[in-house]
Amino acid sequence: MTPLTPALKLKLENLPTSPGVYMFYNDRGKIIYIGKAKNLRNRVRTYFQSKRHQDDKTRRMVAKAVDLELMLTDNEIEALILEANLIREHKPRYNIDLKDDKHFPYIKITAEPFPRVLIVRRLEKDGATYFGPYTSSRKMRKTVALLTRMFTIRTCNLVIPHPSGKKQKVCLDYHIKRCFGPCEGHQSREEYAELVEAVVMVLSGKSKSLIDQLSVKMKQASDEMKYEEAARIRDQIEAVRALMFKQKVDVGELVDRDIVAMAREERDAVAVVMQIRQGALIGRQDFQMAVDKADADRVVLENFIEQYYNKQPNLPEEIHLPFDPTSVSLLRAWLKKLKGSVVKVAAPRKGEKFKLLDLATANARLLLDELLIQKKKQTERTSKMVTALKDELKLPRSPRRMVCFDISNTGETDAVGSCVLFENAKPKKSGYRHFKIKSVTGQDDFSMMREVIGRYFHRIRKEDDTPPDLVVVDGGKGQLNAALAELHSLGFADQLIIGLAKRLEEVFIPGISDSIIINRSSPALLLLKQLRDEAHRFAITYNRKVRSRRTIKSALDDIPGIGPARRTMLLKHFGSIETVRNATIEELTTLKGITKEMAEKIKSRLLNQ
Repeated sequence: MTPLTPALKLKLENLPTSPGVYMFYNDRGKIIYIGKAKNLRNRVRTYFQSKRHQDDKTRRMVAKAVDLELMLTDNEIEALILEANLIREHKPRYNIDLKDDKHFPYIKITAEPFPRVLIVRRLEKDGATYFGPYTSSRKMRKTVALLTRMFTIRTCNLVIPHPSGKKQKVCLDYHIKRCFGPCEGHQSREEYAELVEAVVMVLSGKSKSLIDQLSVKMKQASDEMKYEEAARIRDQIEAVRALMFKQKVDVGELVDRDIVAMAREERDAVAVVMQIRQGALIGRQDFQMAVDKADADRVVLENFIEQYYNKQPNLPEEIHLPFDPTSVSLLRAWLKKLKGSVVKVAAPRKGEKFKLLDLATANARLLLDELLIQKKKQTERTSKMVTALKDELKLPRSPRRMVCFDISNTGETDAVGSCVLFENAKPKKSGYRHFKIKSVTGQDDFSMMREVIGRYFHRIRKEDDTPPDLVVVDGGKGQLNAALAELHSLGFADQLIIGLAKRLEEVFIPGISDSIIINRSSPALLLLKQLRDEAHRFAITYNRKVRSRRTIKSALDDIPGIGPARRTMLLKHFGSIETVRNATIEELTTLKGITKEMAEKIKSRLLNQ
């Protein structure tokens, strides 16, 4: 057993008996595991007692733990919520990882007087109504496009009603009958709200009720000889029916229900959520998970449920699972707190609900098989690219971990550097780094490259990290020699490094005077192109960000009342100094803390530059 550090030993001796969350740290100060407990003392101490009944994953985690941090909560439910949020934020190595969940889109109905229907990536506490997450972005966008068109929901970004009280001019959508012109007062707030409510009903799975309501309105319009309105409502009914037609399952019961199933193999798992609303299947969400071989199925399922429903804006009345999770009573209490009413959690063993679980499980297995096939193909392709690069450059080992450095500057200002990391020929964003050049003045790419290489490898040496298999420098012999000099000065003389000329197929290797020409059809050249393009993109993006911040800072520095916070707010909202310059006084005053007088000063200063 690895000896405990003094700090960890002291904390273990003074653990509270309160509920809360515990976080284990490794020797680099990184969180490696997050857990919850009803009694922190009893739970945490079990990790450091007998290892006989621990699985390999837990033993590995405990061996790397050198410090512990606690966060107390009032009860176990709050601990569960906090644990789910912290796992989502930090993604510790030994917790189950719900891959890319933060990137899944949601449909947002804004809380404006005349709401818009938007596609967003984040949930915010802004009073809006959210639906999702949706794992099929293409289908979701088609649904939003159809609903906004059929129910004439505005697609503009205007503030309606305008803060000044003046009417705004209608756009093309009004003239082609895609919008009824609330901006110019052609549509009342009540009329518009009815259309938005129809969209909400469709997204909530209440399409049948909506069709009944629309049918009554269509008949009424027809009886009153408002045939154009009746035809428009008829088209809306057909659009809603078209969406319902794609729903394959109708279970008869008018209940909102989620069917959750999973399939796993080794370190890969797929979870499927079939969403049944008002008795009809309205969608299927599927999620990939990275799991450990030692993780029990019940633990994997419980972790998925916590991470999924913690960010689910519309909880169902029932959740059906293939088996009960490890703490079903706690789960029920947590879901009740999230929804505000009881959520039934069950694991059916027969009947129609069990058949639906079978269907969901079959879907999960199919998706997992597809994932494994894709990974196998990707591995074969990756291996071919990495091997080809090793052979083309006659490297002593396969460059599975590669970093590429690039420099970007605008004249003699705003110089920055970038570093991107590829593992097995695939980008690994957690290894990306950008650098603001500090020690070089003027336009000296060689010295800039030396500074960036030096700062990167100084950190590797300081943290005792593993150097990459291959360093790629975007540039010819000059940049390569500058990088080599810095590597030698830091004690990394054996580091493999190459330079890429402007002509991509030309590669410079230390000690060889002539460049090596790579065949244009070689997979090695494709890998180098992807690596350099990504480094260039990352550098350019950061350069623009730095330049934009400097420009807006210098432009607004002398205006009384405009400090760092308001500068940041202006830049975040408008994106650039040019957009701020072109904004109206009314648009500026919509921002918090920007008065009319201040907006006029901003406009005057920028227009006179």
